[in-house]
Amino acid sequence: MRRTLAALAVLLTSLATLSACGGSDSPDESDAGPKVIEVTVKGDSITPNGERVQVAVGQEVDLEVTADAPGTIHVHSTPEQELDYDAGDSTLTIEGIDTPGVVDVESHELDKVIVQLEVR
Repeated sequence: MRRTLAALAVLLTSLATLSACGGSDSPDESDAGPKVIEVTVKGDSITPNGERVQVAVGQEVDLEVTADAPGTIHVHSTPEQELDYDAGDSTLTIEGIDTPGVVDVESHELDKVIVQLEVR
């Protein structure tokens, strides 16, 4: 009986320790800074090209754009966002998205999805 009680005490202590330190796969807005995504536009190609990126609800996203010509990035969020960039280097900020789901970020000039933000 003593061994059973001792084993139970060790098990409960281990579970309490693990739950206190347990992590989560989903991003947490409280400790997340802006998500930085590097975007390169050259001719009619753009990278990244349709990749899915996880962000937290309300987390800002900074697009570091290097482009050979000016253009516009369209964010299909609510409300929608249009971000203009110049030739050369630009940093564009997508304001935090408050609704969970998948949000397309695209170039209308190139008719391509740059990234899909998976807001969680």
